[in-house]
Amino acid sequence: MKQLLHTPEGVRDIYNSEYARKLVIEGRIRKILKSYGYGELQTPSFEFFDIFNKERGSVASREMFKFFDREGNTLVLRPDMTPPVARCAAKYYTEEPFPIRLSYLGNTFINHSSYQGRLKESTVQGAELINDASSDADAEMIALAVNCLLAAGLRDFQVDVGQVEFFNGLVEEAGLDEEMEAHLRELIEEKNFFGVEELVSSQKLDQSLSDVFLKLPELFGSAGILETALKMAVNDRMKAAVTRLVNLYRILELYGLSDYVSFDLGMLGKYKYYTGIIFRGVTFGMGEPIVSGGRYDGLMGQFGKNAPSVGFSIAIDGLMSALSRQGIAVETDKTDLLLLYDRAMQDRAAFLAAKLREEGKNLPVIRKKEETELSEYLAYAKRNGIDTVWYLKEGEDGILSCRNGASGPEMTAVLWTEGDFS
Repeated sequence: MKQLLHTPEGVRDIYNSEYARKLVIEGRIRKILKSYGYGELQTPSFEFFDIFNKERGSVASREMFKFFDREGNTLVLRPDMTPPVARCAAKYYTEEPFPIRLSYLGNTFINHSSYQGRLKESTVQGAELINDASSDADAEMIALAVNCLLAAGLRDFQVDVGQVEFFNGLVEEAGLDEEMEAHLRELIEEKNFFGVEELVSSQKLDQSLSDVFLKLPELFGSAGILETALKMAVNDRMKAAVTRLVNLYRILELYGLSDYVSFDLGMLGKYKYYTGIIFRGVTFGMGEPIVSGGRYDGLMGQFGKNAPSVGFSIAIDGLMSALSRQGIAVETDKTDLLLLYDRAMQDRAAFLAAKLREEGKNLPVIRKKEETELSEYLAYAKRNGIDTVWYLKEGEDGILSCRNGASGPEMTAVLWTEGDFS
């Protein structure tokens, strides 16, 4: 019986006030997404395995929840929202040449190792801008992410922006093979200076290239770091990557949002489908990013529609934790009162409840048991965040309005004439 009451590791129940806060946060973000002209879509919770396989550059196969249907097809609980959205866009917007703006809200499922202590089911909310290769599109995504976090109530956060083409151009110049590139990418992403130094020294590269590789993990900071990066660029591909970031920053200055942005040329991301800018939203007290996104110009082509694309997702669970840890309250709709009535007052209770709900009040209705004291109903109301109890008592002309006072229950009479129930 005990096991029946518990959830599996990595998932949890969300209810009452916490769930109410979650809905409010999602609603605020949805409002911002709609204000930017983003339509909405919903994709299935599970897809064919091929949607997320190695060629897509998404989550590693060992971290997916896989199962089979009756026909023997391998299915996967979606670990990432971007490939399903790309599949949808390729299917339903095949001939559309103009920008496509889509937003989503859903749960993702990643089979993290048990020792990591992370959620295996998480709620994410985000947006994708398809058919737009411009720096303006990149800037819109970052601006949208910033405004979503602000709307949710967060104030103290930062968006770190990188450019994977800077690293790709360096790898191309060095002539590294795929295995070496993957290993180096991981070390740089982890800011493992000693690991990068050891690996680079084993490749016998030109000193100029080695120096750039060694400086990549520490190439982060304010916009001034871009000038340093441009001087370090050894080919046109790297120069173009930095120039793109300079243009991006200029646009964000026009939006008045540049103060939220810093740069990190050593940020490469865990998904291999990223082809240009990449960004993460971080805030104090959180070990994981609350926002992640970037440009993925090659992914759509794998589903039959060649279209440059950029997007981001917000980790709703992480955002809620950040707001809570930083003491930021999220106002929710409260239950206005509890309507309690004696059996003989049932008709009046039904009428009054309907009238109050028409006026926009939120209230549950309970018939009072004769053997249960009024104080117990007041305690019940208090446990559920309800300040006031209205009691329709047999033999009374009006309503008893009861509240939990500092020294005990406080009651006042609310006049209600017989004509009010006609």
